[in-house]
Amino acid sequence: MITKNELQSSEMKKLKIKIIIRLALLPLFIGVVILLPAGTFNFWHVYVYFGVLFIPMIFVIFYFLKKDPKFLERRMKIKEQQKQQKKIIFFSTFIYLLGFILPGFDYRFGWSNIPIIVVITADIIVFFSYIFIIYVFKVNSYASRVIEVDKDQTVISTGPYSIIRHPMYLGVIVMYLATPIALGSYWAIIPFALLPIFLVQRILNEEKILSEQLVGYKEYCKKVKFRIIPFIW
Repeated sequence: MITKNELQSSEMKKLKIKIIIRLALLPLFIGVVILLPAGTFNFWHVYVYFGVLFIPMIFVIFYFLKKDPKFLERRMKIKEQQKQQKKIIFFSTFIYLLGFILPGFDYRFGWSNIPIIVVITADIIVFFSYIFIIYVFKVNSYASRVIEVDKDQTVISTGPYSIIRHPMYLGVIVMYLATPIALGSYWAIIPFALLPIFLVQRILNEEKILSEQLVGYKEYCKKVKFRIIPFIW
């Protein structure tokens, strides 16, 4: 008979394996999607950009493994249940891929010539946007990667959620709009500029589901009127 502690230990091992696999795929992603189009490993923008994200990510993983492993389990999910969300994810995936592929070709053919100080400034924006997203995760343990409502889930209305309803998406938009410049490409701004359109569609569908399934969410929406940009939307 398996004890509760043994079951928890087994689930924790599975979670750690999933995390290790995801982290191991990162160099493959960088190599195939960015460095291969660039035709060289001598692309310093890439290493700075992913270093800005990867280093704090390691600390965050260890923090949540200790404090809130359930949150990491939610972030490991990738299969959407909602039909509309599946379509949004499908099309937005092409946006992400194109946004990361273009800087490689841009670097190879010298289409853009962005000053180093501008690139570093973009990296700083990426870093603080990511830190803000981490703060949102700390406030809201239910911030799953997929749209779902847990049986014990409650409405979060503290921290940034007291100002806007979807602070994580605000952080994501700022981070990815700065990403093309951080990777040294003006041309990559074009696909990433389309990202907010898909996020708006995702937000509208997510709010519909939350209003139907999460107790108190309709009242929260009446109290906090703006979704991602205060006084605008």
